[in-house]
Amino acid sequence: MVSPAPAAVVGLGLALPPSASQDDLWRDFFAARYEGATQALAARIFANSGVRTRQAAVSPLLEDVADWPTERRMRRYQVEALPLGKEAVERALTRSGLAARDIGLFVVCSCTGYATPGLDILLARDLGMAPGTQRLFVGHMGCYAALPGLGAAADFVTARGRPALLLCAELTSLHIQPPARRVDTQQIVAHALFSDAAAAVVLAPTSAGAGRPAGSGGYVVREIAASTDTSTADHMTWEVTDLGFRMGLSPRVPQVLSVHVGSLVGDLLARHGLTVAQVDGWAVHPGGPRILNVVQRELGLPDEAMAASRETLAAYGNCSSPTVLLILDRLCRLPSAPRRIVMLAFGPGLTLYAALLTRD
Repeated sequence: MVSPAPAAVVGLGLALPPSASQDDLWRDFFAARYEGATQALAARIFANSGVRTRQAAVSPLLEDVADWPTERRMRRYQVEALPLGKEAVERALTRSGLAARDIGLFVVCSCTGYATPGLDILLARDLGMAPGTQRLFVGHMGCYAALPGLGAAADFVTARGRPALLLCAELTSLHIQPPARRVDTQQIVAHALFSDAAAAVVLAPTSAGAGRPAGSGGYVVREIAASTDTSTADHMTWEVTDLGFRMGLSPRVPQVLSVHVGSLVGDLLARHGLTVAQVDGWAVHPGGPRILNVVQRELGLPDEAMAASRETLAAYGNCSSPTVLLILDRLCRLPSAPRRIVMLAFGPGLTLYAALLTRD
């Protein structure tokens, strides 16, 4: 009996809205939202965020959405997310050498906007996907959504022998909150970190990978693993309010990650006869500098192992679900691309996801 062919990454595509420097965002918009000691606190948080530049489809330097009702924000989401998602998908398809009509499953992840018909239907229409293309929308999972999305797409490829496409598209700029009457450190942190982006990945059976374009990845998805600590469910939240979606981010999140990340990664690698030292590529979701520091310490990683994650945070900010794919793209573009990559992402639950990707 012939074993089913595992799924391989055969195309990656990114799309980024216009960017602004962190210094300009602070000086020209956010600084005026705070006074006295709160302003001093916010200035330190922005300065120590690890972010140098970030993108916004709806830039606060041009439009202040803080008082917009959720309905208005969702209508704007439809306007901005559709072309951004289309750009990312078209780039991924071009790099894969496949056409939209070849896709058997189209997975879309987003926690920053909702509409029906959604991005999955509208993009399938605009890109010319076949009427029989299956679709899956993964909503409100937050920053880790790319990895369960990747897992669903890879499982489809393995089971059906057909290509699949994953798109992660987030517009966090639509959810800037009004100035608080009291000190709200969690909102300050969110306003200092989050950014907009779209990233798409095409997966195909390894047996169908011959002749794909150079630099398209070629990484086989070996396994997706997860660990959720439901006792800390209140540590990270993303609540729908009348004024957009509101982030809750406990300062205890890094401590929870420190308890679980070592066993999650160690067990995943052990199932494939590997150790941490044998992994030469790390794509760690940069929820913030403290989270990267905790992961580095608990896994015993050298500074160079975290470079791609820190550089992505600096250049793009925390883009929620697309971020780990931005790091994967950065690793794939290295002059000497890694042979084994572990991807890590974290989000509400409190949930940790890990993926192992390898190439010959």
